[in-house]
Amino acid sequence: MSKVRILIADDHGVLRAGLRVLLNAESDMEVVGEAGDGSEAMVKARELRPDIILLDVTMPGTGGLQAIRHIRKACPASKILILSMHDDESYLREALRSGASGYALKKAADTELLSAIRAVNRGEIFLDPSLTRILVSELIGNESKQGDEKVEREVHRLSERETEVLRLLAQGYTSQQVADMLFLSLKTVETYKARVMNKLGLRSRAQLVRYALQVGLLSPEIDSSNSAT
Repeated sequence: MSKVRILIADDHGVLRAGLRVLLNAESDMEVVGEAGDGSEAMVKARELRPDIILLDVTMPGTGGLQAIRHIRKACPASKILILSMHDDESYLREALRSGASGYALKKAADTELLSAIRAVNRGEIFLDPSLTRILVSELIGNESKQGDEKVEREVHRLSERETEVLRLLAQGYTSQQVADMLFLSLKTVETYKARVMNKLGLRSRAQLVRYALQVGLLSPEIDSSNSAT
């Protein structure tokens, strides 16, 4: 099995070293290069053609946000995963608008980063669960009514358990958290998730959230601290 080739772009050498150790310890990942700023990241991306580029938002000189569009144009096959200390909606929105495939937080790198890399490598959009509220608010402000009747019909294709799994995932819970909350195995939750995505023709977390909004499973006042019943 070929490994996911990763380029790390961050201005902190200690962090890069730590990430290199963490990622190289995984059997399916390999760090192929490092960069200390956006300009170097653009050069290394063209040279190395990595599968995934871990990119910090704020770096000296050319920052991550400035580099995203250049990298996407020069290396369209490389996917960009933002790894940032900022949980601000302006950074999130601009990163996704510029072409990033995901946004993870440094404070959760030890628990979320490996999952984020694998998700982005599969072609999915990854958002740190704590940032899902921002995406929900954005969609609420822009969601149109077009197609609502069709969506309402589609939701009846889901079983009660599938609907519950959909709701919790859309709220930002990880599959493991959903499994714990519903007293199911992780494999069972992943099976329900796959069924939902297949039945509804969804391919990413963003589409899953949008669908949940359309059928009324979410509201602007979601409280992610609430437990499922």
